[in-house]
Amino acid sequence: MLAIVEQDHLTVKSELKLLNLVQQWFEQFCLRNLSGLNWLESQQYRLNLALAEGFTNAVRHAHQALPPETNIDIDVLLWNDKLEIRIWDYGKPFDPDAIAEPEPGTLQVGGYGWFLLRRLADEVVYERDTDGRNCLLIVKHGKQD
Repeated sequence: MLAIVEQDHLTVKSELKLLNLVQQWFEQFCLRNLSGLNWLESQQYRLNLALAEGFTNAVRHAHQALPPETNIDIDVLLWNDKLEIRIWDYGKPFDPDAIAEPEPGTLQVGGYGWFLLRRLADEVVYERDTDGRNCLLIVKHGKQD
């Protein structure tokens, strides 16, 4: 069984102005822990963009009707063979399968964030926890030698 190599947690209020803080926190985690992990070092920008998209979706959509003091929890877990980002929010549940993927050459309102997330990561999972929180799981798998 593989063990977690490193992990970190951040709790922030549901405010878009905190996006920079969230991204800096992730960059610091990467600087401390990804040195020498070529399979992951090269993916840092993509993962930071995925984190930004997930965070802004939680603020803009999930917490739209909630006060800005509502917390968003973010976990980053580094395993030997993957990196996981978990974004926890308190919004109403939604069905990601109900979001239509944009058709090439057409414009639509909304849906691009979910489309982008699935292109940036190897795995994107949305789940509703038993405690009433939503979890967006973003996973990047390592290269097999």
